[in-house]
Amino acid sequence: MQKAYKLLALQEGISNAQAKALIDRGLVSVNGKRLNIARGELSEKSVFVIERVKKPEILFQDENLLAVEKPAFVESYDLCEFFKDWSLLHRLDRETSGVILLIKEGSEFYKKAKEEFKKQNVYKEYLAIINGILSEELEVNRPILTIKKGFAKSKISKEGLPALTFITPLQVSGKKTLIQAVIKTGRTHQIRVHCQSINHPIFGDTLYGGNNAKRLMLHAHKIKLFDYEITSKMPKVFKDLMQ
Repeated sequence: MQKAYKLLALQEGISNAQAKALIDRGLVSVNGKRLNIARGELSEKSVFVIERVKKPEILFQDENLLAVEKPAFVESYDLCEFFKDWSLLHRLDRETSGVILLIKEGSEFYKKAKEEFKKQNVYKEYLAIINGILSEELEVNRPILTIKKGFAKSKISKEGLPALTFITPLQVSGKKTLIQAVIKTGRTHQIRVHCQSINHPIFGDTLYGGNNAKRLMLHAHKIKLFDYEITSKMPKVFKDLMQ
């Protein structure tokens, strides 16, 4: 038995620090399951698979707005390194993929767009695969409290901020359901926490009770802002899991 990050370093011919960073980012799996603990001990015969991070793809661009398809495992803030003159208009969780908007900071359009988010006038639609069978539409209206101690974690609490999610089942396969989730508010981990609260955590969401998977099965599918409507197609990994 040997520590996972040391075995990975040997397999890939990289430093221990690089191996640990890959595991910490959620990019490494063993036997089809994501590896969460870099210092956990594994058999020396273990074979690792590393998820290769894709370069962000431009979905739409004009003088006001840049819409990008954020790959899973990329921090939202890192997108600004790819697109130097643009700033984030909103954020997605690191493991969430899909459409995200960037904008020229300080412009008149920037101020108006920020106000639309503040007023909750932006339509945000996600796709997710959840544990269990969900057969009917649900409206989850439960306040969310976020606690930040090193990393953010949220929970349902009367002391939290209002949070509203509309959930619609789209497809059932085995004991899992592909859903559409439309959020009116934008609390930290909102869809993840609301799905957990109805006993249907998202696949890959081990922080909130979901089954282990290659990644968090949550994808920002569509966003509408003013006259803009931008869509990011469902990832292949979602289709594969629902077969």
